[in-house]
Amino acid sequence: MALVLHSGAGNKNAFKALIAAEYSGIKVELTKDFEMGVSNKTPEFLKMNPLGKVPVLETPDGPVFESNAIARYVARLKDDNPLFGSSRIEQAHVEQWMDFAATEVDPGVAWYLYPRLGYLPYVSTTEETAISSLKRSLGALNTHLASNTYLVGHAVTLADIVMTCNLYHGIARILTKTFTSDFPHVERYFWTMVNQPNFKKVIGEVKQAESAPPIPKKAAPSKEPKAKDVKKEAPKEAPKPKVVEAPAEEEAPKPKPKNPLDLLPPSKMVLDDWKRLYSNTKTNFREVAIKGFWDMYDPEGYSLWFCDYKYNDENTVSFVTLNKVGGFLQRMDLCRKYAFGKMLVIGSEPPFKLKGLWLFRGQDVPKFVMDEVYDIELYEWTKVDISDEAQKERVNAMIEDQEPFEGEALLDAKCFK
Repeated sequence: MALVLHSGAGNKNAFKALIAAEYSGIKVELTKDFEMGVSNKTPEFLKMNPLGKVPVLETPDGPVFESNAIARYVARLKDDNPLFGSSRIEQAHVEQWMDFAATEVDPGVAWYLYPRLGYLPYVSTTEETAISSLKRSLGALNTHLASNTYLVGHAVTLADIVMTCNLYHGIARILTKTFTSDFPHVERYFWTMVNQPNFKKVIGEVKQAESAPPIPKKAAPSKEPKAKDVKKEAPKEAPKPKVVEAPAEEEAPKPKPKNPLDLLPPSKMVLDDWKRLYSNTKTNFREVAIKGFWDMYDPEGYSLWFCDYKYNDENTVSFVTLNKVGGFLQRMDLCRKYAFGKMLVIGSEPPFKLKGLWLFRGQDVPKFVMDEVYDIELYEWTKVDISDEAQKERVNAMIEDQEPFEGEALLDAKCFK
């Protein structure tokens, strides 16, 4: 019996097994005339997967469902398959990035794309959370790919197959060039992968979305019948709502609870007003922007923090140090609504020093930032005492990108706003 993959031809989860089969020299037949919502509801299909999810691989030894499991099964049919890596640590890293693609990238794309396609209810706050989460994930991926052509080792592995397929619908349907340009190494990686012969044979030509699908319009509320009409008409059974199935194999994650920072008492400081003043001030920066900052600053609603990198001796290569800061700022994107930051790369020769200034909503470095931004622990965080004029002047100098800073040249200064 040949391996039969039950799925429609355009399912990105089915692509994983089909690409793995091309690399492994394994024959997998895709079912013909598969119709989502019909073919996967038959008794025969439900016997293979009681949830009716797609894809399912039919094998001589029984069915296999869940797309990553199917791809692993197909790849293991070839002995010592290099798709799993060439050592135990590479095998672990392959699994690591497969899990990352499934738990970080895929849900972010799904929660952004599917509501816009009408498969899930559209909620603006949910979309904001999805975009923030997706940017955080792509930022981490971008940092890794800055110095790696592939996710693991020096050749395509199963991790690359899964990651590329999970990025596919996002880039093809909603992630425009404007969105992805913040992640140049992810862009380079994706287009390198989809143009590999074995990928291209399965996926075909890929074009990036030129625009995001529009936000679905809400149905107009039906007019309630007048009281006299209610008396005349016999009661009718309410129509059953139409169930629209999302094409994703896995269930989408539940919306995250409201951010605790949104529950804080209102602040007189409007963060967007400060960011706008900072961006628009081109001359007389001290007299306009910095004076405006202290006029706006609310020490009860916000707090200022200095951060100093703990391992400056490692910063011996300028572009690697700059990439380190860039990756850190990308991972901080999840708190953009609640923060403003300046990161300075200091020194005219290595080792370079990394120092920063951050404005956060609330009186602490936000807990969700401490939990989610893994390299935040590489910095020493010190709360600014604004009653200390020396510390206050240091804040001014960092906002202004003053050079020299503390007696040393500035290699670069980056702003988070």
